[in-house]
Amino acid sequence: MCMKTNIGISEQNQKAVSGILSKLLADEYVLYTKTRNYHWNVIGPHFNDLHKFFEGQYESLDASIDEIAERIRSLGSKVPSTLGEFVKTSRLAEHPEKYPDAQTMVQNLLADHEKVIQYLREDVGACDEKYHDAGTQDFLTGLMEEHEKTAWMLRSVLEK
Repeated sequence: MCMKTNIGISEQNQKAVSGILSKLLADEYVLYTKTRNYHWNVIGPHFNDLHKFFEGQYESLDASIDEIAERIRSLGSKVPSTLGEFVKTSRLAEHPEKYPDAQTMVQNLLADHEKVIQYLREDVGACDEKYHDAGTQDFLTGLMEEHEKTAWMLRSVLEK
């Protein structure tokens, strides 16, 4: 028996918001995988610092992934959870068999975090104005702030 989710948001809006969150989940998973890849494959004079830096980032992304999945479930939807679904749904590009230098790794991660921030800005507005879901709006705002902080840190690494 599947219980209906009765949280003051129409079923149609719950599904739409779950769709937004599913795209975000895919983006976060691709970004997590890319960050983990860079953690494993970084080389150069700043290896130790970047190895630890990337580790902190993928650990943070891992926590966000779980929170996003649980938010989808709280809205009554199933969570897409296969690599195939993530790759198909993500708005971020993967770079298989590419092992860039350390600076390019940081630039790639910065570009992806900034893309996620831009998507989140749009999604925050839609959750509030179109779908009347203040909970998800607040949740996405918090995630956006985390990505903004990470982007600032990445930008700082690139500064001369």
